[in-house]
Amino acid sequence: MEREHLLDPKTIYLEPAVREFPRGRDVLARFPDAARIEVESHWKIPTLFEDATRAEDWLRIKREVLVLGVKKSLAMRPNGRSADFIAPSSSNGCAMACSYCYVPRRKGYANPVSVFVNIDGITRAIARHTEKLGPKLEPNSVDPTHWVYDLGENGDLSVDALVSDNVRDLVAAFRTIPHGKGSFATKHVNMDLLDYDPQNKTRVRFSLMPQRMAKLVDVRTTPIAERIAAINPFVEAGYEVHLNFSPVIVHEAWEQEWRELFQAIDDQLSPKAKAQLKCEVIMLTHNEDLHVVNMDWHPRAEEFLWRPDIQEQKRSESGMVNLRYRHGWKGRWLNQLLSWMKETMPYCGVRYAF
Repeated sequence: MEREHLLDPKTIYLEPAVREFPRGRDVLARFPDAARIEVESHWKIPTLFEDATRAEDWLRIKREVLVLGVKKSLAMRPNGRSADFIAPSSSNGCAMACSYCYVPRRKGYANPVSVFVNIDGITRAIARHTEKLGPKLEPNSVDPTHWVYDLGENGDLSVDALVSDNVRDLVAAFRTIPHGKGSFATKHVNMDLLDYDPQNKTRVRFSLMPQRMAKLVDVRTTPIAERIAAINPFVEAGYEVHLNFSPVIVHEAWEQEWRELFQAIDDQLSPKAKAQLKCEVIMLTHNEDLHVVNMDWHPRAEEFLWRPDIQEQKRSESGMVNLRYRHGWKGRWLNQLLSWMKETMPYCGVRYAF
């Protein structure tokens, strides 16, 4: 029932090579009634990604479409914030529909889950990379002892686990990688992950924001109270659990809402969870093209995300026009937020904030 609420594929787009992989055959067997359409590439599906009318059908596509492909590049990219390196993604896209998500900016007018079936190649590439690095000799803000690999840059692994065993395989792989640790952020509570036996080698970062705002912009995600309630069980199951306060959306009533969130977290967490807790804080960045898409399916959210009165344009390295909070104001608001958190959660270290 949980899977069908988020994902009930009626159509599966797949690269022909998918059938050559055990994971590909397994996923196809899970959805035997779905129509299958072969495509040249998981990135090149014109009827899905290049049709502007699809923006109005945003949520149905996320629920009813699944894409299967083979991950071509297995290179690691340096990061230094959430992780030391960005690992090759085992997926792309998401069944949830957060209205600020950056992934659709590169995919056009639809953003369903794409699962990569060559998971063995991905895990071997991570293991080889870590072996070449050797032990982490100097602690940094990412982790004091392990090289950390972000596993879910372009999706949500808790949702991916509803589709295949890719996430189980990643967690298992890090148990045997001496100097490596996996990490992913999530807005979905999937209690099946409690049985994966991570042995403190996988970090889960629960993304949190005030519930009133989350109800508006975190479409199809697990309610905030349930995410908070999941922290203690995940710690007990052997995960390192951090928090991801992202994105921080500034509006007229934000102080009260964030203070209430910090108090709710403090009230719920066990001493064990508090002792290992750290967080990252990311202020909202919005995008002009995404704003246009959102106006077709969720204009109410844009009243809070698209605020030219307090935002300024900044062109990204890829040439996209982004909106960020104005220089000077952003730093002041970030410091305010951190001071509110420190009052209630002084035990929570901040790994990075921007």
